[in-house]
Amino acid sequence: MEDESIVEVIEKVTKSVVNINTLRVFQDVFYRAVPVKGMGSGFILDERGYVLTNNHVIENAERIVATLTDGRVLEGKLAGTCKSTDIAVIKFDANNLAASELGDSDNLRVGQRVFAIGNPFGLAGGPTVTSGVISALKRTIDSRRGVFKDLVQTDAAINPGNSGGPLIDTEGKIIAISTAIIPYAQGIGFAIPINAAKYCSREIILYGAVRRPWLGITGLNITEKVADYYELPVNKGVLVVNIAPDSPVDKAGIRQGDIVLEFDNKKVDSVEDLQSVLLERKPGDRAELTILRGLKTGRLELILERVP
Repeated sequence: MEDESIVEVIEKVTKSVVNINTLRVFQDVFYRAVPVKGMGSGFILDERGYVLTNNHVIENAERIVATLTDGRVLEGKLAGTCKSTDIAVIKFDANNLAASELGDSDNLRVGQRVFAIGNPFGLAGGPTVTSGVISALKRTIDSRRGVFKDLVQTDAAINPGNSGGPLIDTEGKIIAISTAIIPYAQGIGFAIPINAAKYCSREIILYGAVRRPWLGITGLNITEKVADYYELPVNKGVLVVNIAPDSPVDKAGIRQGDIVLEFDNKKVDSVEDLQSVLLERKPGDRAELTILRGLKTGRLELILERVP
């Protein structure tokens, strides 16, 4: 009976999954325009025609077309993107669509059963379903598209074409969005937590862009163990492990290996503290970071920018 109920849940969710096809135009070595087709997945976020997918699925696309499970083919326009979380929202001219039910990714647990739904390799005949578990949480990966943090790791099979498709729990609620696989690895796929996507999509639908401020730091929480391992002079703070080029912190002169101690005179003991204080500010605000470099403490001023 349990398997039958899960099948019914999956059948309901697949009605909101769409197959996305794109057309990009590139120049070859002779500067001739060459059309290149792309593919991916997405799901209906809102019955008014908003669809959520990955930014890399539709990036630089001249044309975006979605095929619904009922056979309808719709052409859409990009509503907005959030590159730092690899999220994009597309608006299609349609109403009364079967919208998805979103879950709460803050309550996810390692070992929890999940299902990935999408259109791998653009195969005809409707979405494909694969099953697995959540293998890990809060993963960080460094890809050619940038550094992505707080990802959900799963062993559910994710293949090219699955990008942008939903990762659901046994109740049929979308808890993450499939975004990346590691080539040649077995059972290692990553997905964006749905709570991050909720924030980005809401900002895009309301304002056309994400207004959240951005620093451009990838940091590591300093604990006693981390401090001992790296022989650090403090056992609290945020160790800067990566800096996005041309980001606010890059322009301010922060380096890898610096330790962030304060943000605008507010103590920073962890990455979560830093993010919490940051969300109280707006793009364009001036801010000051207190950092430890070697054994010297200093202050650096920067101007917050909108998340790219």
